[in-house]
Amino acid sequence: MSAAKVKQTPAMAKSAPYRCAWANADDPLMIAYHDQEWGIPVHDDRVLFEFLILEGAQAGLSWRTILHKRENYRRAFSNWDARKVARHGDKDVGRLMADPGIVRNKLKVAAAIANARCVIDAQKEFGAFDTYIWSFVGGKPIRNPIRSLRDVPAKTAISDTMSKALLKRGFKFVGSTICYAFMQATGMVNDHEARCFARKAR
Repeated sequence: MSAAKVKQTPAMAKSAPYRCAWANADDPLMIAYHDQEWGIPVHDDRVLFEFLILEGAQAGLSWRTILHKRENYRRAFSNWDARKVARHGDKDVGRLMADPGIVRNKLKVAAAIANARCVIDAQKEFGAFDTYIWSFVGGKPIRNPIRSLRDVPAKTAISDTMSKALLKRGFKFVGSTICYAFMQATGMVNDHEARCFARKAR
């Protein structure tokens, strides 16, 4: 997640529960994502694969941009079926590069295909990608003491370790900052602000 800072106005505070400052009150998709997904533990390999690719696609862009392309990504990448994506060849790359509904960056497209293959390798080795990726936090979410957006780290020692391990396995676009955003998105860490109504619900 990477989004512009948005201040809660008095009017907003009266009409809605307090949300993390990045959840843009003028964007229903951002609000729904914050309220219903961000920080909730994910143990579905398909969804984990989705967020791994979407966070990588976000590199250099805003999360809002990717969120608004999410349905296009789901369609373009076979509803996040890693086995189908892993079989993509040059013809599929050409199709994806011509798709205006996704970020048409050849390195990112190639990374999605490579990462699908790496996810499958992890499934074979550990039984599930979920088992492997959650091992970095001992299988349990980390609840960070977040008072405001300023307290949210861009990366941590754990995301550094995850990044190095994923890169060693052949994953692409998995730098430490991307890994930490992935951890936030999939509930491996709970970085909701202390005042945010969603923190207690996680």
